[in-house]
Amino acid sequence: DTIFRVASMTKPITSVAALMLVDEGKLRVSDPVSKYIPEFKNLTVLVPKVGDDKAALPYTLVPVEREVTVHHLLTHTSGITYGLFGKPHLSELYAKAGVSDGLIETPGTMADNVRRLALTPLLNQPGAAWEYGLNTDVLGRVVEVAAGKTLDEFFRERIFAPLKMVDTFFVVPADKRGRLSALYTVADDKTIRRVGNEPQRAGPVVYSATYSTQDGSQFFSGGAGLCSTIGDYSRFAQMLLNGGELEGARLLKPETVALMTTNQVGDLKVEAGNHGDGFGYGLGVVTDRPGARPADASAVGSYGWGGMFYTYFWVDPQRQLIGVLMSQIYPSTHLKLREEFQQRTYQAVVP
Repeated sequence: DTIFRVASMTKPITSVAALMLVDEGKLRVSDPVSKYIPEFKNLTVLVPKVGDDKAALPYTLVPVEREVTVHHLLTHTSGITYGLFGKPHLSELYAKAGVSDGLIETPGTMADNVRRLALTPLLNQPGAAWEYGLNTDVLGRVVEVAAGKTLDEFFRERIFAPLKMVDTFFVVPADKRGRLSALYTVADDKTIRRVGNEPQRAGPVVYSATYSTQDGSQFFSGGAGLCSTIGDYSRFAQMLLNGGELEGARLLKPETVALMTTNQVGDLKVEAGNHGDGFGYGLGVVTDRPGARPADASAVGSYGWGGMFYTYFWVDPQRQLIGVLMSQIYPSTHLKLREEFQQRTYQAVVP
């Protein structure tokens, strides 16, 4: 019953929330984001200058060729990035604007953060490339506007209650914080140490172990904010495997789950590690594109996602199998636990 910071495993849940509104006719994937967030109406794209043409600024700004849509947010093709990635010029602009990546205590609301984000340029033209970023935080704000309630309220009423996810929160209640896992980082000698209450900084990455226990917080990050248990998240994954339903509670139409779990980005290159070589709506997808499939054990059609603190889940429809792995460490690039867990799972499955 340990509670874990699932970070970016929040993204599939936010994507489901948006698609529920699509099923209900309150939202369309083709809608421009500016319909719900007016500040997104006149965005610009940052174009780095080359050679000696850097007299005033090392970049220029050009207008967007098309508006950012809900589809772009769902597929991470809007041109929005993360400040923590250290992208040239953009990370500095995000920091100057006060844009939060959602992994540390943040005053105000997501509406405030999204307005600050809209003041910064995009990394590329909408639809031109796959770029992992704050897309799902913006999507969460779209859900709030379209549904007329906070993302926290929508999740609790429309997703967590029907699925009986009793231990999934943006802010872990005081009486359950004794079950919140410690968070670890890697010391210089490659041993691990427990993260304290102070903010952690690793280059442009800023995070804390305490953002999910900030009483009174109204900052509901649709891209990184949730904490959950293995049991709760397994129920969410099982709902997807079942085509949008669990124990009589239907969240999505089967055809909507099919759209969510198939590649929606064409031939765009997806830099998603072992999460798949394609991308659906909020999920990495394993496709049969020649030479693109990652070297893991999951079958074509499998989908899933992970979180910054080394959490991971996947769903394999061919084998009717779900897997959920939770740990709490950053950075985790030296670990192979996820791959080994998946490989050993498949070794244990009778063909």
